[in-house]
Amino acid sequence: MSEIDRLYSYRALFTGRRVVPRQDILNQLEISLATFKRDLAKLRDRLNMPIEFDRDLGGYVLSSEKDNEELPGLWFSQDEILALLTIQNMIAQLEPGLLGPKLQPLQKRLNDMLTQQGLDTQTLAERIRVVHAGKRRLPLKSFEAIAKATLNRQQVHIHHLNRQNGKVVERDISPQQLVHYRDNWYVDAWCHLRREVRSFAVDAITQAEALPTAAKELDAAQLRLVMESGYGIFGGQASDWAKLKFSAERARWVQHEQWHPEQRGTLHADGSYTLELPYADDRELIGDILRHGDLAPVFQDTVYSQRDA
Repeated sequence: MSEIDRLYSYRALFTGRRVVPRQDILNQLEISLATFKRDLAKLRDRLNMPIEFDRDLGGYVLSSEKDNEELPGLWFSQDEILALLTIQNMIAQLEPGLLGPKLQPLQKRLNDMLTQQGLDTQTLAERIRVVHAGKRRLPLKSFEAIAKATLNRQQVHIHHLNRQNGKVVERDISPQQLVHYRDNWYVDAWCHLRREVRSFAVDAITQAEALPTAAKELDAAQLRLVMESGYGIFGGQASDWAKLKFSAERARWVQHEQWHPEQRGTLHADGSYTLELPYADDRELIGDILRHGDLAPVFQDTVYSQRDA
């Protein structure tokens, strides 16, 4: 039995028992007295488990009086701690101020555990870098209101800015899912004003207020068909396919990229690469094509209808 598995076993020993004699612990875990003493020190000092010896009861008990707000009984191996801290640092850089404050109690506990193992958590934070491109400022109050309503299955009254015409429209939505796409947050929702599924950029929602009304539930398969079959963030069921021809030079990169879950790719003998993918709205697709600059793929007269595919 590994050390971490053995330490987890102590919690099982105390489940449903007010007191556990020392000999019962030694027998059930098949350990020596010296090992038990080392485990006891780790349980108390490193894992924050409030285990104490009660002379009157003649055994060990879990104290209910000790202030143990730092997630009692939540124990991790060194690899698990490193993985969690890596994720936490990525979240903090991904959206500063969004989840960082809420994760501070967990981060402090993880930092303490790693420090006791001789690892420098500050160095870990300095070794992780998240680069943003095209990220827009996010109103945290709107995001928190929408995120909470999405999980609680509530409708939300929002003020949404239409960037195409500059108008702010009030409407009620039933949020279905939050989407993080290309450094920005979106909410896929049923719009009660337009009576259809739409995707709203959260940074364009200037005000959001959760309503006591239950959200309209949509079939998950239908939602995926509407919101994910098109290209990029634009919703709508795909109706056309684009066929793009990349030179051998660009193919070295593009053949390893995923532009769409249902894409089809063909690598030719001369090193060139043909990419075929469905779309409903070509605006983002054209933008991705043009980002290749002078080496943009040949796509003229290669866009064809799904009916002809």
